[in-house]
Amino acid sequence: MTAVAVGGFLLYVLLSSFTPELMNTPLHGHLTLGLALGLGQFVVMALIARRHIVHMRTHVDPITRGFRTQARRRQPEQPSRPAESPASRPTEGYRTW
Repeated sequence: MTAVAVGGFLLYVLLSSFTPELMNTPLHGHLTLGLALGLGQFVVMALIARRHIVHMRTHVDPITRGFRTQARRRQPEQPSRPAESPASRPTEGYRTW
């Protein structure tokens, strides 16, 4: 999917650079082939983004939820402590901004 998108973008740039007369071919009214291909890039990106979202929801998110559930089951119950101020928390191992 990525190779098709990148290949399409590269083809568009190459056609725009080396065949301007082809890209200026009118299709309908003021719509040219170059403009139609350029607008098609938005459609391609929308389809790729949608496919990515569907893939993440169906394949990755269930695995992530399983890992979170396992991690929560392994953590022992900690007694609740009073809230600490951010300045009193230890910063060992962490860099502050």
